[in-house]
Amino acid sequence: MKFESLILGSLFVACFTVCALVMGAMLVSTPASVKLAGTNHGQVTRTASLHCGRSADDAICAHTDG
Repeated sequence: MKFESLILGSLFVACFTVCALVMGAMLVSTPASVKLAGTNHGQVTRTASLHCGRSADDAICAHTDG
């Protein structure tokens, strides 16, 4: 009975630790969409246009494979 109690207690501690780490990571991290929404819009347009190879007036970047 002592062995089962020890295993059950250690399993509880391990599960609680994993749960706390996952919850902490979800509360601390900021999604990329929120980071994008908070940036300077001119900089985002300029970065997108450089990435797409188009002018700064184009807002759509079409990716084609092949």
